[in-house]
Amino acid sequence: MPGRVRFDSLAEWLEWQQRLHPQAIEPGLARIARVAGRTGWSPPRCPVLTVGGTNGKGSCVALLDAMLRAGGYRVGTFTSPHLIEYVERVRIQNRPVAATSLIVAFERITEALGSDTLTFFEFNTIAALLIFETAALDAVILEVGMGGRLDAVNIVDADVAVVVSVGIDHREWLGADVESIAIEKAGIFRAGRPAIYGGDDAPPQSLVEAARARNATLRLRGRDFRTHEHADGLWDLRFERRAVSIDLARLPPPALGGAAQLGNAATAIAALLELQERLPLTRAAIIEGLDGVALPGRFQRVADQLFEWVLDVAHNPAAAKVLAANLRRTRGQGRTIAVCAMLEDKDAGAVLTELVGCVDGWIAAATDGPRALSDVALAERARAVGIDMHPGRTVSDAMRLAIRQSRGGDRIVVFGSFHTVGPALEFLASRGLSTAP
Repeated sequence: MPGRVRFDSLAEWLEWQQRLHPQAIEPGLARIARVAGRTGWSPPRCPVLTVGGTNGKGSCVALLDAMLRAGGYRVGTFTSPHLIEYVERVRIQNRPVAATSLIVAFERITEALGSDTLTFFEFNTIAALLIFETAALDAVILEVGMGGRLDAVNIVDADVAVVVSVGIDHREWLGADVESIAIEKAGIFRAGRPAIYGGDDAPPQSLVEAARARNATLRLRGRDFRTHEHADGLWDLRFERRAVSIDLARLPPPALGGAAQLGNAATAIAALLELQERLPLTRAAIIEGLDGVALPGRFQRVADQLFEWVLDVAHNPAAAKVLAANLRRTRGQGRTIAVCAMLEDKDAGAVLTELVGCVDGWIAAATDGPRALSDVALAERARAVGIDMHPGRTVSDAMRLAIRQSRGGDRIVVFGSFHTVGPALEFLASRGLSTAP
């Protein structure tokens, strides 16, 4: 039992939370449900959208939030991890909550721990839910941290559950193949409620079977909602629900970088159309949300004096494949220099292999934290798959090295993790560059 715990600063609270539980990750809902119950927390009365998937979760959350706010609704979002500051994880009306609000929530959680302890992410989840409880929200959007079935956010029953994509990641926790991982992702589905799958390929059979077993109403991209792109960049969405077709013609492309964002936008709109009776949205609100959505670190392009920066959190093979497609699609006359930093538990070799042919020069950087991978170790993993990568020390050191190697018209791609893009954003800000997405 931790007893009575009080800290003056958010940093002290976060440091203590990282030491509290014997394991950094321990999937399961029993402990968090017990502690949440002892705080007196009540589930949201407003609609809840829970967003899971291997890649695209953050983009889908940002799109949902932007369109709902454009429709005049008051929205709370919970995402993870953060890029620069912890407060980014809990937002109301797209503004990070105050550190004092989080500290008050942490104090309430600590008093309710009893004989239980929580992981860092579980503390974060309950704090977000407590803050949302008193925020007079019209909608809550929760992003799954890992998997779904045993993820902390799954103590809340989603009114609409979204699985944006299914790919290989977190094998040690979710399974070694797509079918096993899909079962975990589908754990956020609820009986009698819509479940949206946004992958651009056929859904894993295990996901379809899990929806059927849970009696969830599964909507599939390519079957229940489809897109059509026009030569001028506009696009159409057709959504079929209860034998009624909803057509949204000539929508603008979402204001997020990368070709995958059209599918993410279609998936987000499909989820919102399932809530039309409770949260009606006009076509104008959907368009305003698509035009105004912003999210750092997703094929984010920043112009420098003579060259361009590209920032992307891609950290698994599926995300790297999307990044490679975006790099090929936007390639100019100059070279592409890559600065990569990844976490130790990621399949660096598979990620880097996806980008072969898109990169002319490679620099390794080190990540920080308990799952850190050094620049030297990353360079060794690169050599194992035939890539010559030069160790560059920290992310900012590696970026300086890339600048020295670049010429006019080149681009520098910084990718591999939230722990890579966060320091990169800070470095670019120190150079006086605008990093607003």
